[in-house]
Amino acid sequence: MTSLEVTTDAEDSGPSGYAAARLHLLTEKERSGPPRRAALAGLTDRWLAALFSTACQEAGVRGAALVAVGGYGRGELSPRSDLDLLLLHDGSAGSGAIATLADRIWYPVWDLGLALDHSVRTPGEARKTAGEDLKVQLGLLDARPVAGDLGLVSALRTTVLADWRNQATKRLPELDELCRERAERQGELQFLLEPDLKEARGGLRDATALRAVAASWLADAPREGLAEARRTLLDARDALHLVTGRATDRLALQEQDQVAAELGLLDADALLRQVYEAARTVSYATDVTWREVNRVLKARSVRPRLRAMLGAGRRPEPERTPLAEGVVEFDGEVVLARTVKPERDPVLPLRAAAAAAQNGLPLSLHAVRRLAAATRPLPVPWPAEAREELVTLLGAGESTVAVWEALEAEGLITRLLPDWERVRCRPQRNAVHTWTVDRHLVEAAVKASALTRRVHRPDLLLVAALLHDIGKGWPGDHSVAGETIAKDVATRIGFDRADVAVIATLVRHHLLLIETATRRDLDDPATVASVAAVVKSPGTLELLHALTEADALATGPAAWSTWRGSLVTDLVKRVAGVLAGEAPEEPEPTAPSAEQERLAVEALRTGGPVLSLHAQADHPEGERDEEGEPEPVGVELLIALPDQPRVLPAAAGVLALHRLTVRAADLSAVELPGEVGPGSVLVLNWRVAAAFGSLPQAARLRADLVRALDGSLDIASRLAEREAAYPRRRGVQAPPPRVTVASAASRHATVIEVRAQDAPGLLHRIGHALETAGVRVRSAHVSTLGANAVDTVYVTAADGSMLSDTRAADVAREVEQALR
Repeated sequence: MTSLEVTTDAEDSGPSGYAAARLHLLTEKERSGPPRRAALAGLTDRWLAALFSTACQEAGVRGAALVAVGGYGRGELSPRSDLDLLLLHDGSAGSGAIATLADRIWYPVWDLGLALDHSVRTPGEARKTAGEDLKVQLGLLDARPVAGDLGLVSALRTTVLADWRNQATKRLPELDELCRERAERQGELQFLLEPDLKEARGGLRDATALRAVAASWLADAPREGLAEARRTLLDARDALHLVTGRATDRLALQEQDQVAAELGLLDADALLRQVYEAARTVSYATDVTWREVNRVLKARSVRPRLRAMLGAGRRPEPERTPLAEGVVEFDGEVVLARTVKPERDPVLPLRAAAAAAQNGLPLSLHAVRRLAAATRPLPVPWPAEAREELVTLLGAGESTVAVWEALEAEGLITRLLPDWERVRCRPQRNAVHTWTVDRHLVEAAVKASALTRRVHRPDLLLVAALLHDIGKGWPGDHSVAGETIAKDVATRIGFDRADVAVIATLVRHHLLLIETATRRDLDDPATVASVAAVVKSPGTLELLHALTEADALATGPAAWSTWRGSLVTDLVKRVAGVLAGEAPEEPEPTAPSAEQERLAVEALRTGGPVLSLHAQADHPEGERDEEGEPEPVGVELLIALPDQPRVLPAAAGVLALHRLTVRAADLSAVELPGEVGPGSVLVLNWRVAAAFGSLPQAARLRADLVRALDGSLDIASRLAEREAAYPRRRGVQAPPPRVTVASAASRHATVIEVRAQDAPGLLHRIGHALETAGVRVRSAHVSTLGANAVDTVYVTAADGSMLSDTRAADVAREVEQALR
């Protein structure tokens, strides 16, 4: 006896039998995907049909039918899907009898704990409601009879479908707007770390919308790969329901490994990549379909007026405007010229793409498919024209993205750049990153296109932007792997040896400026000299500066600010001086700003800490409010106090106690002019934000800092008590902290770099560990990128000398141990 026969026998016993058969079906490992969804729908059909038959007899109702709509109508029942049901009746029975019939169907469903979306209507009422509610009409397009009067259901389906086609010019724009609003709320599935498989753009809702468009006969979606993409998303949702036991469509981080295992995939990354590829297929089909819908609607709206002007029988032909050799604009799209022969012109795909991007036009689907089918591979190395067209495409700005995706959808990108396959749809498990690796690379080129006027070789900048993270498709340090790949790609596309070397250097060191500027002491000559030794030439420095900004802007809002930009610019200026032959000057005591000097003088006079706390705008050229004033992006906290031990852990601990999130921080010692009064003063410059609630008063912060310094406030115990009071939330296990020594990074101090998960009190623990290790913090540079903290501290022995290599390694090990 087969499992299906077992379930058929089991359902004869009523709801409990259906529940047992349903459970048996869902736990069958041999059956999954479409067969399981269809079997679950069939099992549910038979149970509901039995309920309906019995209920009709008991209620004395004839001329009624039970109809599955929506996903159930399509036979796509996931383990926790709602049952979308319509009780359709011809109106001949009384309202009491219909109510009794409905209750005897709905209540058994509810009793089993199944989610139910139900309605009771006559065909006329159903048609009227569909005309008023687009979502109801979409659901009825998939109406399927479960039991009862089949003629009643067939007539309703025919009527609803005819209405949909007759009203397509009105309803399709409504559906388009509905899809756009949902995409705005939910984001793009193919780029989200925790995507909603149903609601996000490129998800199951969009796949259903494409079916509705096809049913209108007004336009049709590209079908290649669409059914497989839809199946992938449905399979992922099935596995998600089974793993969580809930009716959820959001693929949360903590469940991704289990869902991957349920689907027989290697890990969460393999799952996300598969889901992203499916979403990309749906998204591309959506773009093409709605473009065609809008083109048809526009033509229909213009045609009556033109016929009236030109006379009946004359049909105007859209103009074909030449854009490039073999490439023309036709009816708002870029198409191939009638006489072109793609098989004889291997540069044509890049030429067409560059023309489309430059003119802000979409590439025709037919043109892209013809290019993919007929064009021969480019010779290696590429001819100069091909390289120039690639650079033109990359330099077109925002319009590059849609054109690139059109080429990628038909496999042309991986044909041109085989190494692209390893980064295609590759997720980045870092909250700082907005995009998948491949989209980030394209976005970096888009951002770089706005910076081409700042560099003498825009072509090298654009290609380096496209390749800077290409190594993320390989194990190990992606910058090291990327350097090798970049050399191969740059050689392949026809750059000479010198240009290849520059591109390789840019890719290998694309993080050099931002990491040095935010984590090193720029007043230390060794910092500047180390960067100059890597960059070697002013031209490469210029390109690296622009690439750094483009990379950060393409990463996400947490990766770039005018503050970070000013640090990078300062570093570039200093390195440029060295490359021009200027010897880096030995650091002198830091000249304090007017505000710092005022606080320092007061700190020397009182012998204690002095604080200044006020909102700070990011930059006069940044975002502005309605009055034209710079928008505040955080709060600046300045602390000045006489040089003494325990300053860093005390100050950081006080901020943590007051629930202030540290976005950036610098600690440095300044020497006041002799006439002010001799003495070294520590100045701490913090950029903070309140985790919630309002900012604390500066007086309270000062009082707690005084207590922390004299030992009367036990910060460690207070933080431990607060952490114990709140249970840990479930989430992704963060990688362990890593503490390293940056050898030769400074001539005056030992540089220790801490990389760890950002958490309240992290900087306090770092400072406390350094104090316990018996070293003195000379300066500190703190930066927070999303959930990651990268803190660099310059330390010396108690007598001010640098630590030996052995001692430095011991200190790093002690700090790392303290953070675990």
